[in-house]
Formats: sequence, structure tokens, C-alpha cells
Amino acid sequence: MLSYRHSFHAGNHADVLKHATQALILEKLKAKDKPFVYVDSHSGAGLYRLDSEEARKTAEYETGIGRLFSQLGDYPELASYDAVIRQLNPKGALQYYPGSPAIAGTMLREQDQLVLMELHNREIDVLRKNMGRDQRVILHHRDGFEGLSAILPLPVRRGLVLIDPSYEIRDDYQNTLDAVVSAWKKWPVGIFAIWYPILSRQRDRSRWLLEQLARIPFANLLVAELAVTEQAEDYGMHGSGMAIINAPWQLDEQLTALLPRLQRSLAPEGQGQCRLEWLIEPK
Repeated sequence: MLSYRHSFHAGNHADVLKHATQALILEKLKAKDKPFVYVDSHSGAGLYRLDSEEARKTAEYETGIGRLFSQLGDYPELASYDAVIRQLNPKGALQYYPGSPAIAGTMLREQDQLVLMELHNREIDVLRKNMGRDQRVILHHRDGFEGLSAILPLPVRRGLVLIDPSYEIRDDYQNTLDAVVSAWKKWPVGIFAIWYPILSRQRDRSRWLLEQLARIPFANLLVAELAVTEQAEDYGMHGSGMAIINAPWQLDEQLTALLPRLQRSLAPEGQGQCRLEWLIEPK
């Protein structure tokens, strides 16, 4: 959806779950010396100012990274995520928040590669400014759903594909499913992490997406969800989830320990819930 700008939502509770999970997976890939590739289907701008007009208009970061920022030192498993944010905010005040491309760009090594896709005309220009000088980065001004199938398979066998559209149009759910299945068939060895929102009862389609994904013969499918308020009847995103195909070893154990603590940090009033479930058990 070309009207969508993530700058209005950067650093919210959904970003925290998405980027914490992303960082954990990247650390798993870095455990081996062999190079790997990071692919981002909906890259956005890559980096966001939390004092921008857009961010201040919604102030969603205040109940996301704003609540967690001072506590990140208590999360040793998120040391890499914390380090990226601290590097962007060396004076200590929270002014910048990294999108998934910036997190990957900071965490990846010299031998690794980033493939970033973005369709929005304005966002791709900002993404080029933020990430285009990195020699490891390949930028594509294209639809990420179409782009995934077009660029895969990759010559590097190891890697992570992050898929996180806005879901502001209904077709995004079907498009996500189609893109994942097509990309996985071409690159079955890759790790695929699909972010999705959990919306109000009348609008939520996350259950449908998970049911469809669970019908595909993946090697495994792990789901991590975090909600920070109670579900509304007609409007709002109270939580989000990550569906991870080819989840790396012991990621489930890390998330089992992490999710309840994140819930307590992001929902100090005790609202919401979290869950971790294998929809397809590892073989």
C-alpha cells in the first residue's frame, strides 16, 4: 500500500517483538563463519527519527521501545539489539530507532550480504540515503511480494528472509502466503520470518494466515506472539506475531524465556498475553 509510512509506527510493541526475534536469528546465523544473506521484502526507510512529526503524531514508540529502552541491559540475550540502538543514540537519549535493515546492517559481518526491497517511491529514496553506501547492500525498488520469488534462489545457501508488509489492504494476507510458498519452494534451506499484526475481533486475519501456513510441508513452523492489551472488538492492533519457518536450533527456548519478560516490560499493568507454539514440529 503506497500510502503506508512506517515512520508513524516505528519502535512500537510490534517492532520490539519483530526486531528482537530478528536479532536472535541473526546471532544464530553468525555462530558459523560461513557467509549468509539477509533479505528484507518490505524494508521501509531503514532508520527512523522518534522526534519526527510522524512519530510524535502517534507516539506509539512510547509504549514500545520507550518502555524497554532503560531495561535492555537486563536482557543479555538481546545484547545485539541493544547495541544497535545504543550506537544510534550515543548521548543516551532515545532519538533514533533502527528498522530491520539497519539492525541487519549493523549486525552482519563483512562476508555477509543484505538484499533490501521497497516499493514506495519516497521510502526507497530514504532507504538509499540510509543504507545505499554499504557495499554489502543490494537495493531493489520493487514490490517485495514479486521480488522474493524473482531473486531466489540465492547462491549463498544460508540466510534469513524477513517478510513484514503493512497488511493495510486485505490482499496482503493472501499475497504474503503466496510469496512465502513460492520463495520457500525455490530456497527451502532459508529461514523465513513472517511478521503479522493481531487486530480487533472483527478485523483480525492472523488465524487464517497461520492455518494456511501450517498446511504447507515446511520442515518446521514456530509461532511467537505478544499482546500488550486486551483485544478490542472493532479496531486496533493489540499484539503481533512472528511465524518462523526453518527456525534455528534452540530459538524456541530463547523465546520461551524472553516473551513473558517482554510482556511484563511492555504491559506493566499486567494486560495482554504471549504464546509460543510449534505449528509444525521439527522432524
